[in-house]
Amino acid sequence: MNEKARKLLCGFVLIQPFLDFDFFYEGRLATALPFTIPTILRIIGVLALLGLYLANADHRSRLKRQYWLWAYLAVLTVYCLLHLWHAKTFKSINPSGYGYSLFGEIFYLFRMAMPLILIYLTQGLEISKELFLKVCYWVSLTFSGIIVLSNLFVVSLKSYEHGVISGNIFTWFMGPLYGYSHSASKGFFYFTNTLSAILLMLAPLVFYLLLARFKWQNCLLAVVHFLAMLEVGTKVALYGLLASMVLSLLGWLFHIFLTKNESFSWKPVAVMAVLFAAFAVTYKVTPAVQRYEYEIYWAKSHDADISKENAELAAGLAKYQNDPAKLAEFEKDFLAKNYRKYALNKRFITKSYPYKYDPQFWIDMLKKPATYRLANRNVETAMLDRVVATNASPWDKWLGIGYTRETNIFNLERDFKAQTYSLGVAGTVLYLGFYLGILLYGAWEWLRFKGVRNYLVTTSLLASGMILGAGYMSGNVLDFLTSSLLLAFLDGCLLCFIRRSRG
Repeated sequence: MNEKARKLLCGFVLIQPFLDFDFFYEGRLATALPFTIPTILRIIGVLALLGLYLANADHRSRLKRQYWLWAYLAVLTVYCLLHLWHAKTFKSINPSGYGYSLFGEIFYLFRMAMPLILIYLTQGLEISKELFLKVCYWVSLTFSGIIVLSNLFVVSLKSYEHGVISGNIFTWFMGPLYGYSHSASKGFFYFTNTLSAILLMLAPLVFYLLLARFKWQNCLLAVVHFLAMLEVGTKVALYGLLASMVLSLLGWLFHIFLTKNESFSWKPVAVMAVLFAAFAVTYKVTPAVQRYEYEIYWAKSHDADISKENAELAAGLAKYQNDPAKLAEFEKDFLAKNYRKYALNKRFITKSYPYKYDPQFWIDMLKKPATYRLANRNVETAMLDRVVATNASPWDKWLGIGYTRETNIFNLERDFKAQTYSLGVAGTVLYLGFYLGILLYGAWEWLRFKGVRNYLVTTSLLASGMILGAGYMSGNVLDFLTSSLLLAFLDGCLLCFIRRSRG
């Protein structure tokens, strides 16, 4: 029974890249059923794994004795009931309540628990190191191979905006033929931030295979994964790639010369040297750097172009300062006519937090420098802070305002902080605390036991830390099932490795 469950688990993990294809989340396929097809398949997969796991008498017996787990489930149930009650009684200035849905909220709470279930199942199924590495190899090759090949044949979806790219990696070196938005590639996958975080998590494991288990297949994988992270065109992928290469190499050398449980070879060093050289050559022309330079240029030049509008705004505010009704009408009219000139995101001002309900908020936003207004995360955070301030309840901090409400305003692109808004501090600890807890526990065991200080455990800790860092920096990672289920598999295997290495 355990062997069957292991095979199902590995098969479930291996199909995750294919469940992240963009066409599942767009058009008729996305709306034909109450949930998207990938979500339905993932629920079925996790429940099937849980059923196989509990069919084993030893597992059932062990589960009955795990009182900490029953206590956690009790606390989680109480939290969920309180969260749903609080979110339903939320007060807002938007008559729609920002699209809050009780059904959607319940489903989100269940969805966030799915990776936690997978962590528990994975660590209990005792996945071997060889099987783990084989799964990681094929998951990485699937993601990176699709990105690289679709970029090469110029059929990849754009990482930014909609549509297909206009040029492949070779056009980067031909001057400004295309902007970054026309050359950054995400293959056929759905969400760029999530994809970048997954590639970052897999990178240390790919370099582990290159350095510790050198052969031509692993060398080819490292090259393809390297190219994919450049082509995605995000700062997380670009700088995460460099960090992964440096830390993986340092970790390997540490285990060669200090713990002395790895052996040195010049072949992987030579390949890593080539990759570092390739990074240096391509760095300036990568879409990530091009985008960053464009954003700096746009922010610096933008404020100089709105001096006329600033003067008109100042005059209107002064004219109607003693007439609140006329002031509000002036503000609404000014925002409707000029929000584009101030580079405000149309969705932000018309749908996320409509200016007609709170024009003063957006007028205050216009007064901020372009560098602030053009940074979406700043505006997203400001909108959410305003919504929380309107409700004015101390329970917002602890129980959250609701995921459906937060995402209908805008899905804040910064994990942990986003969940603090949607789930509150209590929910963030209960749902996300396990990821950070496993990382800290693994680091503690690594320090305590000599046997745990092996290169695979070191690499797994690095990979887990990388994706958590990516989530914190860019968001849309820990509440997207593609990335959170892959992290759950990694964390479950990490617990197995630690337990076996500790003896």
